[in-house]
Amino acid sequence: MVLENLQKISPFRLSSLLRLQKNPKLALQLFQNPNPNSTTSISKPFRYSLLSYDLIITKLGKAKMFNEMEQILNQMNQETRFVPKEIIFCNVISFYGRARLCQEAVKIFDRITSFRCERTIKSLNTLLNALLKCKEFGKIREIYLNINQYGVVADVCTYNVLINVCCCCDEFNDAWNLFVEMPKKGIRPNDVTFATLISALCLNGKVDEAFRLKEDMVKKYGLKPNAYAYTSLIKGLCKVNKVDLAFKIKDEMVLEMKVRLDTAVYSTLISGLFRAGRKGEVVGVLEEMRKNGCKPDTVPYNAMISGYCNEKDFESAFGVLKEIVEKGCKPDVISYNVIISGLCKGGQLQEALDLFEDMPKRDCVPDIVTYRTIFDGLCDKSDFDEAEFILDEMLFKGHVPHVSSVNKLIDGLCREGKLKLLGSVLNSLANRNIVDLSTWQTVITNVCPKAELSNSFERLVI
Repeated sequence: MVLENLQKISPFRLSSLLRLQKNPKLALQLFQNPNPNSTTSISKPFRYSLLSYDLIITKLGKAKMFNEMEQILNQMNQETRFVPKEIIFCNVISFYGRARLCQEAVKIFDRITSFRCERTIKSLNTLLNALLKCKEFGKIREIYLNINQYGVVADVCTYNVLINVCCCCDEFNDAWNLFVEMPKKGIRPNDVTFATLISALCLNGKVDEAFRLKEDMVKKYGLKPNAYAYTSLIKGLCKVNKVDLAFKIKDEMVLEMKVRLDTAVYSTLISGLFRAGRKGEVVGVLEEMRKNGCKPDTVPYNAMISGYCNEKDFESAFGVLKEIVEKGCKPDVISYNVIISGLCKGGQLQEALDLFEDMPKRDCVPDIVTYRTIFDGLCDKSDFDEAEFILDEMLFKGHVPHVSSVNKLIDGLCREGKLKLLGSVLNSLANRNIVDLSTWQTVITNVCPKAELSNSFERLVI
């Protein structure tokens, strides 16, 4: 009995063990059966703490074990000893948002009150951010228009999401109207508000207006531009080939505003230098990064690879790929996609295929962009046999090609009279329900007028 009591896990101890357990499946087993060897009567169920629920829900959500997470939520809903905190539901909504499961995020928000927990503007803003990740712009506007029914009042975070939605939909005037409306409702804009508007202006080439807004931000509101605002300004300047001014803004970030530089800023400058024909200065940027304690990751290296590929200097692009490994940084799928795309555009399709086939050996899995790029390149070169092989592999891995490229393949097979291969391609596409009207029109237009192929085509469509 003494040994059993020593080994028995208490609610407090369970929380500590859950926090230490990195494996979500093992954490779930521990949560569900904290005392497997206990002989205590089943009439005394384990008294889980709120912290234990919070920890296990967080672990399951981060691991995308959503079915198990929902089971724990339902179990927590049966507890009467405490009222769950709103932050737990905010986390769950965020997990669903990151997984692009917007309907599940909405359901959790709607269920908060069933847990006897009061909804505040914090959970509503979390839902809006989740919907923003899912690009559910219409749903965001619908919720905002009916915000009174939730018993909450919009704050600066709410407006920031709404402004972001307008900017994403290229409705800058509406975004600006929301910005003007904020002070009238007693809401003070913050650095995120300004950064979003500055980014939208720069993307639309209105760099001068973006700088005026930055000045208002500092002088009228006493706010310091954040890294996102500065990066947007630097991108805008590089876009109009004002690279020297972009470097001055970079120095302002560090010397005046004390904003820490990240790889996004340096990568933007590297791209700007290539665009301005000043690639010789790129090495200096990399050296400055290391000097300032900002270790280059794949992002600045990918910017260099893109710059060299745009110049059709593939030898240097491959050199950067080698340098990434030598510097202890693993190339990512974007690194390979940029080179493969450049090779295809440069007419070096075989080299692109060689690199594509070499990717798994380099511990990098091709993604949908890789497959589409290779497939498009093969269709452009009228290498339809190889294109059909890549298409099969692409579909097997769950990737869908561009309709225009599919139609180019179909058109080529029809023109060359390769009806057997055409049938194989159409069957593969039809089995996955990705043959649209334009594809069938291409087949009918090219095949039906040819009398010698009509019988074969009839067998195909049957």
